[in-house]
Amino acid sequence: MTADVTARREAFLAHVLERGEYDTPREAERVARVVLALLGAHLVGEVRARLAARLPEDFALILLNPLQSAEPLPPERFVRATAAWIEGATEQTATWDVSAVLSTVADTADDDLLKEILLQLPAGYDLLFGRPGPPDRPSLR
Repeated sequence: MTADVTARREAFLAHVLERGEYDTPREAERVARVVLALLGAHLVGEVRARLAARLPEDFALILLNPLQSAEPLPPERFVRATAAWIEGATEQTATWDVSAVLSTVADTADDDLLKEILLQLPAGYDLLFGRPGPPDRPSLR
């Protein structure tokens, strides 16, 4: 890995580590991998490719080669799926994990890309990304 690639990866993980209050970078990486694999199953086309281009390379590859999902999961089911993939996780800890990763992802995306991401997801994901919309905003779907 080049110094720039390593720095991007470490910066991304440092944000996840801090937001998730994990004990080790390895724990933050494990959570990031699961959440990005699930997120990748929900995004398609140019939006997924544009987001991947903003992520560190190894995380971009996870996003681009996602776990399979038969249908877009509502936020609650996304959290449950995350909990199922993380050993020892509960829905409460998985909500924390998802928010730690997705809020870091939101920081890597510009506002326009984040809007496009949210348009591909069922309503309610804005909270998981740490970017709640106004209460009077119509549903995104």
